[in-house]
Amino acid sequence: MTSRGFFITGTDTGVGKTAVTAAILRLLRARGVNAATMKPVQTGAVLCDGMWMAPDLALHHAGAGFRPPVEHIRLMQPYCYEPACSPHLAGRMAGTYPELARIEANARQLLHLYDILLLEGAGGIYAPLTETETTLDLMRRLAMPVILVARRGLGTINHTLLSLDVLRRAGLSVAGVIFNETENVPVDFIRADNPRAIEAFGKVPILGNMDHLPGFDADPGKALRGSERFFPGLATIFPELG
Repeated sequence: MTSRGFFITGTDTGVGKTAVTAAILRLLRARGVNAATMKPVQTGAVLCDGMWMAPDLALHHAGAGFRPPVEHIRLMQPYCYEPACSPHLAGRMAGTYPELARIEANARQLLHLYDILLLEGAGGIYAPLTETETTLDLMRRLAMPVILVARRGLGTINHTLLSLDVLRRAGLSVAGVIFNETENVPVDFIRADNPRAIEAFGKVPILGNMDHLPGFDADPGKALRGSERFFPGLATIFPELG
């Protein structure tokens, strides 16, 4: 199998990239695929046994029941900052910014260790990583197919189509869109139609449509049980799930 990397970004912060990344990792590893995730830049990091840890990466692993060795974890989370703010601001406060070359080098190392690597970005496409570089610059450098996570509710059509346009203008391949419900609300006629509208106007595959996951932050493994039903389109980019 040829190692493959995918960059998971969102139309905004808080759209559920972490839950979606954890769900995909869980599905792949349950099928015996040697898959892993990476959180290149994490703000709001926590100190655990003398080591700064990326909470999003920890949720990926807990959701999938995956326990990689510590040396792999260090590659997966090269930049951890304590303040929960924009990466460029956290880097300025720490006196050291994320280096795209180091992130790329870590990703390449992980692609030698795993068959599939899912990179979860920080915030949205234009989230600044340094004073001059954004997440889009990192995506361009890695040149991996992009999975875009979006909300289902009112306003998502505009946000998602704008995001797709930016990604394509940057020369990036969009593997598809996954919708994630960020609120515990019923699927009304707007939420039911928005994915169809985005598929048509954006000319993009819809890979999944995930309902709200109560208790994900507390017990991601439990919350993700049965989540495979939300992703009927994933097999188009991950034949292992077919």
